Amino acid sequence: MLSYLPKIKHTDSNNFFLMAGPCAIEGEEIALRIAEKIVSITDKLKIPYIFKGSYRKANRSKGSSFTGIGDEKALKILEKIGTTFGVPTVTDIHESGEAAMAAAYVDVLQIPAFLCRQTDLLIAAAETGKVVNIKKGQFLSAGSMKFAVEKVRESGNKKIILTDRGNTFGYQDLIVDYRGLPEMQSFGVPVVMDCTHSLQQPNQSSGVTGGKPELILTIAKAAIAVGADGLFIETHPDPKNAKSDGANMLHLDLLEETLIKLIRIRQAIL
Repeated sequence: MLSYLPKIKHTDSNNFFLMAGPCAIEGEEIALRIAEKIVSITDKLKIPYIFKGSYRKANRSKGSSFTGIGDEKALKILEKIGTTFGVPTVTDIHESGEAAMAAAYVDVLQIPAFLCRQTDLLIAAAETGKVVNIKKGQFLSAGSMKFAVEKVRESGNKKIILTDRGNTFGYQDLIVDYRGLPEMQSFGVPVVMDCTHSLQQPNQSSGVTGGKPELILTIAKAAIAVGADGLFIETHPDPKNAKSDGANMLHLDLLEETLIKLIRIRQAIL
């Protein structure tokens, strides 16, 4: 699994893989510090690892919300992380014109959940030849994601990952239907559980998304027990002061003990 990522390590460990990092690239120093910490943990635990960081946040409730430090600047930081630590990197793209630009710097192009039905975006990502991680829309069933997979495959790219991030429940909450993980695995692709965004509380009156980070381990435990191939976890050394999505991020200091518990579950079900 993920053998198409040349920089991925520990693929023979029989562990789940991890996509983790800050929500957004806030600056070089903090991004490198987060990457160094996670690489150290995942090397120690032999977990295949992909560094995650958005070079730009296009989907914000308020116009005044942080969106990024500049596209090229952030993408160069992602490239530096990849070369410095020898790990693959993933970032979001939002429009078809961004695909080739981002592909020059990262290994995996991520399609945000709200955009998973955008045909031109999926095709543009596929045509770069990079791995395409498609996040399932909160408004879609797991079964309907087969059409997103087909769009990428029909564009000549079979390097696909699907990521679940919960389903809309009312106006201000999300729930996870774990039946969707094996259903999406039936499409012949690795399936990831996004343990942090699935705990968002969107559409708050303040215009800033809330969250329930105390339940990250609960979501992750269930996902591993169900047989998820990978986990997606946004993490930060100071979530309260993170510039994006701090309300549902895992504190970086809690990551290692969280992963140790999850490895035990993984070993128990194999």
